[in-house]
Amino acid sequence: MILKSRRARKWTIVVASVLVVVLGAAFTLFEVSKSRTFQFFGTLVNRVETDEKIVALTFDDGPDPAGTQAILDTLRRRQVPATFFLIGRDIAAHPDLARAIAAAGHEIGNHSFSHDRMIGVTPAWVADEVEATDALIRATGYPGEIHFRPPNGKKLFALPHYLASHDRTTITWDVEPDSDGTPDAASVEQAAVDQVRPGSIVLLHAMYAARGQTRQAIGPIVDRLKQRGYRFVTVSQLLAARR
Repeated sequence: MILKSRRARKWTIVVASVLVVVLGAAFTLFEVSKSRTFQFFGTLVNRVETDEKIVALTFDDGPDPAGTQAILDTLRRRQVPATFFLIGRDIAAHPDLARAIAAAGHEIGNHSFSHDRMIGVTPAWVADEVEATDALIRATGYPGEIHFRPPNGKKLFALPHYLASHDRTTITWDVEPDSDGTPDAASVEQAAVDQVRPGSIVLLHAMYAARGQTRQAIGPIVDRLKQRGYRFVTVSQLLAARR
């Protein structure tokens, strides 16, 4: 009986140790999957190191009729370039709006076709998501480099490996002033102005109907940052300025 008891304790310790290792690995992978500054393969950029007061304004999702034209009008009045990370299914639904973004001279990035989280997915699925959206972006007339931003910033193995093998850069961000649902315009404005530093990449969700407060904040954000000496550039221009 004593021998059996010792064996039972031994196996309990072994099983507990294995569980600790498995849970620890799972937690680590979860943290990596949402990291804005690290991925297992290829190049990821969330901001650039520079002494210049330059900042990249980026918009995720869409295009959507509720907010696209209003954003373009605000940027046009202030002569500010931006980078739009568009969803393939939304481009397919509203090709005229995507063409308007390209015609206005803004940069267009790839935000996947379905906006599903790209974790635990197959390489073939990743390739379909990226390449279908690339084709739709090219159909807008946009001629520049197409960077990629993962939906919800999530990535693990298949997506970074695909992007690295195709010499593509993963773009995240270091400033997200409207991350808490739909805060009021003044809060979005103040958070952006407080957090921006030279080389920042600002993420805004302003395209959809529920994001009217974010749309209202765009102009004041631009105006105040310009007053502080900042110049707005596209993501590609920001990458070119890296030290």
